Amino acid sequence: MNSNTRNPIGGHVPVAGGLASVGLAYAQDVQAETVQVFVANPRGWATPPGNPQQDETFRAACAADGIPAYVHAPYLINFGSHTEATVEKSVVSMRHSLRRARAIGALGVVVHTGSATGGRDRSVALAQVREHLLPLLDELTHDDDPFLLLESTAGQGASLCSRTWDFGPYFDALDHHPKLGICLDTCHIYAAGHDLVAPGGVKQTLDLLVDTVGEGRLKLIHANDSKDVVGAHKDRHENIGSGHIGAEPFQDLMTHPATENVPLVIETPGGKEGNAADIARLKALRATT
Repeated sequence: MNSNTRNPIGGHVPVAGGLASVGLAYAQDVQAETVQVFVANPRGWATPPGNPQQDETFRAACAADGIPAYVHAPYLINFGSHTEATVEKSVVSMRHSLRRARAIGALGVVVHTGSATGGRDRSVALAQVREHLLPLLDELTHDDDPFLLLESTAGQGASLCSRTWDFGPYFDALDHHPKLGICLDTCHIYAAGHDLVAPGGVKQTLDLLVDTVGEGRLKLIHANDSKDVVGAHKDRHENIGSGHIGAEPFQDLMTHPATENVPLVIETPGGKEGNAADIARLKALRATT
């Protein structure tokens, strides 16, 4: 990877069968400059220990090639849940993702911000987020510990974060912890109601984000087009340029001051061939900025 690249572009890579042997080979095949991985079943509560040899190989290769790596935590995590067992399992799963991220040299762990289930008030759910998530952030005391990157949803149900300003109360609940950051998913934020396609839409959205949480908090972008229209509250990713967002907003994204040195990771359909095409498409857009 060219260290002078303003926005490294890559994707989520499969690692079943070997974090380094499978994940890095896939990354090379799709010409990824940055990678995101799961370190556990994304739809389960298991906390596998990992393979130290694979971990070290992955960490060393990413460091040698200048590839920023990220971990995506399991989808089941919800610190706003009204179910005590879910919250307890969320703590264990989140701690596992953070520790595994450190072991493989990942810069951040992406976690969905969850929802206020059981018909409870958002303030009650956020107080619970504070009680259980803030201690995990306080455990991040090593220089090589990852950031915790909050990812908003498309606005379904009682989501705690969907619009940019929703991050404000969430950050307040966590005392604007220095290890707290944001992963902005373009499909989610568009589906939640931020019109990235409108003239100046990307600038307005990113300006609002910076106004809400401050500069330097945006650490990662999930670059996904959307199968659905703005404000649809549906989380359905589409290939870059083939959905309702289109290609131009991604170009705008890579020129905003808030995205400087922020990697773009795709989570789009089409398997390896589709991933390679989307990464190439984003690189072509980057070249014209």
